[in-house]
Amino acid sequence: MSRHSLIRFCFVALAVPLFATRPTDDPIVVGSKKFTESVILGEIIMQTVQQTSFEAIHRRELGGTRVLWNALQGGDIHIYPEYTGTIRKEILAGVAMDSGMAALREALRTQGIGMLSSLGFNNTYALGMLTRTADTLHINKISDLKRFPDLVLGFTNEFMDRSDGWPGLKQVYQLPHTNVRGLDHDLAYRGLANGNIHVIDVYSTDAEIDYYQLKILEDDLMYFPEYQAVILYRLNLDSNAPEVISDLKMLLGTIDASAMSQLNSQVKLERKPESIVAAKWINETFGVTPTIEVKSRWQRIWQHTLEHLFLVTIALGAAILLALPLGIWSAYHTKTGQGILAVVGIIQTIPSLALLVFMIPLLGIGGLPAIFALFLYGLLPIVRNTYTGLKSIEPGIQESATALGLPWLSVLWKIDLPLASRAILAGIKTSAVICIGTATLGALIGAGGYGQPILTGIRLDNMGLILEGAIPAAVMALAVQGLFELSERWLVPRGLRLKRSD
Repeated sequence: MSRHSLIRFCFVALAVPLFATRPTDDPIVVGSKKFTESVILGEIIMQTVQQTSFEAIHRRELGGTRVLWNALQGGDIHIYPEYTGTIRKEILAGVAMDSGMAALREALRTQGIGMLSSLGFNNTYALGMLTRTADTLHINKISDLKRFPDLVLGFTNEFMDRSDGWPGLKQVYQLPHTNVRGLDHDLAYRGLANGNIHVIDVYSTDAEIDYYQLKILEDDLMYFPEYQAVILYRLNLDSNAPEVISDLKMLLGTIDASAMSQLNSQVKLERKPESIVAAKWINETFGVTPTIEVKSRWQRIWQHTLEHLFLVTIALGAAILLALPLGIWSAYHTKTGQGILAVVGIIQTIPSLALLVFMIPLLGIGGLPAIFALFLYGLLPIVRNTYTGLKSIEPGIQESATALGLPWLSVLWKIDLPLASRAILAGIKTSAVICIGTATLGALIGAGGYGQPILTGIRLDNMGLILEGAIPAAVMALAVQGLFELSERWLVPRGLRLKRSD
């Protein structure tokens, strides 16, 4: 095989996707949000479903309310724990603001969603401060905050935008504060302890409330509604899996606020795995011992490595297949080429998290939307470098080839692409590194990979888990760069390599 043929073969080989086999029987998919209580409830629900004849899996830490709700409506998940206040003010956008549970259930039913009764506790929003700070300033209720407009407020990103969050709270209480920051819920506690933030939003069953010795400010204008914990599910489970719904009804009224706070404490403060905490609670409550699998650290790293490779390989391969022709076209067709470069450049400016969320209504959750987003991010470096590499070729070389009577395709494959191969490989290498780094965000929509331990580590304030994802991701990026350096010996013509070494 000639060197030029080898170049073509390797470019195509890089784009061959990895295929994963999937089970023929669809399991019941349980979802949970990106905070500890939701993950624990998701584990309890999943392990309860597993006591039936149905297989169940848990897609944990899927982001905010809209991600879970869209996934439930789209059928990507079948069940997830939610709160009545969130349903009233966020999901149904005020449709059932003053209604009782029956009316709320009926409103959901019209959208193909069922709702079980309360699990037994109310986990409402609240505002919290360090007790020593609140006592020093004589702040006891939310209205008192008006007297201190210079206080720094730190709220979860979702709370910043929700109708039952900061916008409505600010209006109802006429709060004058302008230094209001959006951040991760778990990081907010550390900011409060460090003195960088003075007031945060909390969930009333958070284990950190006692740990950090917070004072919960009285909601004296009764702004926050009741947030009873409930289970939402797709209505077709009533007919397709009635035993699943029957078993889930056993959970109703079994968890009070104190019990939920203790479960949160076991995970957050004692650092016990959610699956073990959930299994112990089920055993103590119902006398049933769920079968759970606790993987070792190396087993988890291996699993996340395979997931990450799957995402990156398919996305990068697809990007190469499209970006190379686009780069070639751009180099030889100036007018349309500039438009192509502008479009792929604009795509690169879209925030990665926003792009992932945009994909959910179209492609659901899981690997597919993550792959498509990574594919889009991988286009610009390859298109740009292919364009630049071809444009940098001396015109005289191409003119000589044309004068010899070589057809355009022969000039492209035998002269232009080999001469531009170093620039093209540099673009592919850059695209690969971007994919590896950005793929960590795929965990927010259930795609797995190295982002899963990173998200869990941030949520649990566990540096070991963060490093469990961050270090392998960095090693993979370095390995890919090294692989491309070695590949230049085969793909870049010897003359160009000698020129560089000079």
